[in-house]
Amino acid sequence: MHVGLLEVTLRLEGNSSLKGKRKVVKSVLGRVKARFNAAASEVGSQDVYETATLGFAVCGPDQRLLNAVLDNILDFIEDHADAEVADSQMEFDLFFG
Repeated sequence: MHVGLLEVTLRLEGNSSLKGKRKVVKSVLGRVKARFNAAASEVGSQDVYETATLGFAVCGPDQRLLNAVLDNILDFIEDHADAEVADSQMEFDLFFG
């Protein structure tokens, strides 16, 4: 079993409250979970108004498939989030194989 991880850092320009940040983060996480059936969570920068760090995880039998899914998630966020993608990192691990 392969596991693919994606960490995305979003820049929320002009955001001045945690409430505004929470709105953007909740929207991105919900839409990605529904569309890609991926585990998703805010994983860092919780107390910073203008930055959000989100983590996504998928698992499956083939790393190439997982890479494609994570690429699609990143493209979706870039196209649909009310924030700019400042950074992203992917990692793949093999378990029980």
